[in-house]
Amino acid sequence: MSVLDVKNLNIRFRQDGRVIHAVRGVSFTVGKGETVALVGESGSGKSVTALSTVALLPDSAQLDGSITYNGTQMLGAAEPDLRRIRGNDISFIFQEPMTSLNPLHTIERQLGESLALHQGLTGAAARARILELLNKVGIRDAESRLSAYPHQLSGGQRQRVMIAMALANGPELLIADEPTTALDVTIQAQILDLLADLKAREGLSLLFITHDLGIVRRIADRVCVMKDGEIVEQGLAAELFANPQHPYTQKLLAAEPQGRPDPVPATAAEIVSTEHLKVWFPIHSGFLRKVTGHVKAVNDASLSVRAGETLGIVGESGSGKTTLALAIMRLIASEGRIRFLGQDIHSWRPGQMRALRRDMQIVFQDPYGSLSPRMTVEQIIAEGLGVHGLEPGRNRRDMVAEIMAEVGLDPAAMQRYPHEFSGGQRQRIAIARAMILRPRLVVLDEPTSALDMTVQVQIVDLLRDLQRKWGLAYLFISHDLRVVRALSHKVIVMRNGDVVEAGAGDAVFETPQSDYTRTLMAAAFGAARGLS
Repeated sequence: MSVLDVKNLNIRFRQDGRVIHAVRGVSFTVGKGETVALVGESGSGKSVTALSTVALLPDSAQLDGSITYNGTQMLGAAEPDLRRIRGNDISFIFQEPMTSLNPLHTIERQLGESLALHQGLTGAAARARILELLNKVGIRDAESRLSAYPHQLSGGQRQRVMIAMALANGPELLIADEPTTALDVTIQAQILDLLADLKAREGLSLLFITHDLGIVRRIADRVCVMKDGEIVEQGLAAELFANPQHPYTQKLLAAEPQGRPDPVPATAAEIVSTEHLKVWFPIHSGFLRKVTGHVKAVNDASLSVRAGETLGIVGESGSGKTTLALAIMRLIASEGRIRFLGQDIHSWRPGQMRALRRDMQIVFQDPYGSLSPRMTVEQIIAEGLGVHGLEPGRNRRDMVAEIMAEVGLDPAAMQRYPHEFSGGQRQRIAIARAMILRPRLVVLDEPTSALDMTVQVQIVDLLRDLQRKWGLAYLFISHDLRVVRALSHKVIVMRNGDVVEAGAGDAVFETPQSDYTRTLMAAAFGAARGLS
């Protein structure tokens, strides 16, 4: 029996006098107690399709076809009927809980709002139900969390609160739109296990939207693969993974970073090293703002990276990965020893460091947030040349065109703005901005986490090519262990500011020594329980 039945769905948007076809002829069903995954890259129409099921699209959307929930036609349904179904029978879990939760309201108030609206529960009855929900989704010491605001919870806790809100009114169908994308691998595994338990206990049907085929392999009974607004292939998960028919499905399944980095020559010079590096942030309290303690962000980190070598830094959010990299680049204060290009730079003043800034560059996680929307691509890439000076006899535009071609961008597009490029292209722009200065050390802070799987592979290949050509040293920060393994010669594992394990990449991945590293590896590569 079908809980949700979508037939020949078409969705169009009118924009600037044009008609954009977002979804074309999509048909699929979600059976009772079944998990169906909608898979595809950004812009394929997954989320638009899901939002259309309960009429959450903007007024500019034009829909035709059929969407029925337990036999009730949702397209064109009256608003009171839609309100009765939304949040009661069909609930959503969205990708980024920090933007879905109101930062000005406590957890109790936000959960209570849904209970009051749909069930009329208030006061002690509402609080009892809220505690029941928080305990159900695994929030420890739930009563103490009722007065907490979203920013006071970790990413995994915020996502658990979102799941509690979705379950508040006993839905039959749960639609999860990329609910684990922003989470660390261990938290991701916990959320998937939680959904498995809830699905079994509550008898839920699940429509799961993702671009991560590793998750799909774990959770889905059936899979629908979307491309350019169309379902190009669908079927039982086991059959689709074993024998994909459509070329796009085959491409997605092959989209995983492969191989290992090139070996580092024995004669390669050391680019950067640290000894007993420590970053502690003081905690001030009282009227006189006395130091009463410290946040120990990094404890006793010693490392070295040679030319042509990549050091992967892994660990969960808050483990100290980015803080360590910023300290090495002398962007935050630290204690210990830092050597860069043979010089001890730990005590250098800002004026002294300025001469070295050209040799140390950084590429950030979010390529859209790190690029100015008011600057053209030429201005963005060439900005560092204005700060550090052009190479003698070189023309700025020629240098921009050269580096754009090197990172796989069309130099003819240098007068365009960041919003006119895809996510992968924007990350190439950010890489070009760093590489045009021909640095010796590049910090890569989660440079692939916001990208689709196929684009991730392209960026990994690009970074390898640039390292091979210019002998670059990389500090590669990530919680995606598959990408780390493909790029890194050496790996350090961090937890709560401590380096809990360090060694050659293959050794750390194949024979991890610490319990925490083994937990990370199991979460990233081990088999997880399915949602079937």
